[in-house]
Amino acid sequence: MQTQKVTKFEFIALMAFLMSVVALAIDALLPALDIIGNSLDTQENSDHQLLITMIFIGLGLGPLFFGPLSDSLGRKPMVFVGFGIFILASFICVYSNSLEIMVLGRILQGFGLSAPRTISVAIIRDLYSGDYMAKIMSFVIVIFLLVPIIAPAIGKFILDYFNWEAIFIFQIIFCLLIAFWFWNRQEETLNHKNRIAFKINLFSQGFLELIRYKTTIAYTLISGFITGSFMVYLSTSQQIFQEQYGLKEAFPYIFAGLATASGSAILLNGIFVVKYGMKKMIHVSLIGFFIISICYSILFFNSVNPPIKVILLFFSLQFFCLGFLFGNLRAIAMEPVGHIAGIGAAITGFISTLMAVPISIFIGKFVTVTVLPIFIGFSICSFLSIVIVSVVYISKTNRY
Repeated sequence: MQTQKVTKFEFIALMAFLMSVVALAIDALLPALDIIGNSLDTQENSDHQLLITMIFIGLGLGPLFFGPLSDSLGRKPMVFVGFGIFILASFICVYSNSLEIMVLGRILQGFGLSAPRTISVAIIRDLYSGDYMAKIMSFVIVIFLLVPIIAPAIGKFILDYFNWEAIFIFQIIFCLLIAFWFWNRQEETLNHKNRIAFKINLFSQGFLELIRYKTTIAYTLISGFITGSFMVYLSTSQQIFQEQYGLKEAFPYIFAGLATASGSAILLNGIFVVKYGMKKMIHVSLIGFFIISICYSILFFNSVNPPIKVILLFFSLQFFCLGFLFGNLRAIAMEPVGHIAGIGAAITGFISTLMAVPISIFIGKFVTVTVLPIFIGFSICSFLSIVIVSVVYISKTNRY
């Protein structure tokens, strides 16, 4: 039960930490991928990547369940159900003795975590809208980024003193602490008068309602391309820095440093988005993302990896552009569908994830001896996103 009114800062922090369990579940495992792979007798690096990419399958499917139910039963109950599934799935991972069981556990982890991840967006949309929602989302993601910055270092510390199974135990403890904070401090944000009676066809009705809004569909597709290209980096970063560059001990710090590039942009976005608007921030960032990736692809096409300082510079520039995209893309997609925030967050998340996972798996198979495939993937995904923006702009212009 909530004992007193939550301040805006605490609300932002709580929403950020609801999302951050996802980041911890993904990023804390990065230093352990090869060790877990050896324990499970995997044969290829692409098998290790599945431990990262498969959690996104659950993250994409889960909202289809939790989104509609949160619109019917309220936001808070579904968050606790999701946390319960995540804890059960974490124990499955701890006791896995094969890659197949581990992948199942990771999918279930993602399924459970999709509840706090999706519903936190719906809670924010219950209370805020427009560019101000984008501002709140930016500050949420700034705090959220504290976890991926330190998560690989936490994973490395646990590996040094315990074993890979202990990483999952730590995730369970972290989850329980966030669940208690949420239970004790956050009130239900969905009023009874705004609740939608649960029906079997609620998803289909919500989808038919959602596709009426071209802006929502367009920016959800863009989110899928951008998220997919970024997931390639997530799933291959350990392979790139530990194996291609031989920087095993420095990997957590490199990962943290690159995460701060996105964090600084997200912080700036919280300041600029109210002044310039979400659309302009997204469009300029997409162009920058494309220019940087195509420059790398041209400069280092069909060549070995450049020096570490060069690759870090290009990654930092890319992630700086990403910082202006993540929160804004989600906020602008959700803006027209505030009246169905739960199912809207579910469907948009499902579509973007359904796109992102195969994009990541496909590109990731080519990241064997050089980083070049990642930047080619960045350039293709950003180019297609720019095309979508252009089509939407032209269609609106032709109306008048």
